[in-house]
Amino acid sequence: MVTSFHDPARRAVMAAFATLSLSSAEAASGQGDAAERRTGARTLVAYFSRSGNTRVVAGLIQRGSGADLFEIRPATPYPEDYLETVEQARKERDSGHEPALQAKVPSMADYDTVFLGFPIWGETTPPVIRAFLSAHDLSGKTLIPFVTHGGYGLGSSQTVLASHAPKARLFKGFVMEMDQERRTMERVTSWLKGVAVK
Repeated sequence: MVTSFHDPARRAVMAAFATLSLSSAEAASGQGDAAERRTGARTLVAYFSRSGNTRVVAGLIQRGSGADLFEIRPATPYPEDYLETVEQARKERDSGHEPALQAKVPSMADYDTVFLGFPIWGETTPPVIRAFLSAHDLSGKTLIPFVTHGGYGLGSSQTVLASHAPKARLFKGFVMEMDQERRTMERVTSWLKGVAVK
């Protein structure tokens, strides 16, 4: 989740760029803590990000596709301390616990396509992603994951997505090791051009 090699200035610029359109919309609407941005699109970008890496990718996809944006948040935030978060996520994974969500997408039926973003935690999806999938009916929808990881690959995430959204059309999606952050924008933009979203 945290890169081993990065330029702190570039990371700050990328994070600011990725959240620019979301921040502008929130300021205009007076909803500074809003987890959702609606544009009237039939496509949704839903993501969970603890360190900000997945948020960068989500912002790029949202701008490139004109989709609505929704940040997935647990009702009780994960600890600020990295090691405490790792331990809590391990316990949740091992027990099958799905944490309560801070909010649900209010009108999932409006969307045909869902881009779902998350980091790999403990070689699988974070527990909050399982909770999100359990809380929303994705039957008949196109589900396109975008996944960030720290070098361990996808793990069992595809199996989790298939089992928690069995009636969705699951695409292979986008995967990126985040220690290659300087190439994030170019790779996401190139990949997105090949995805047919209507």
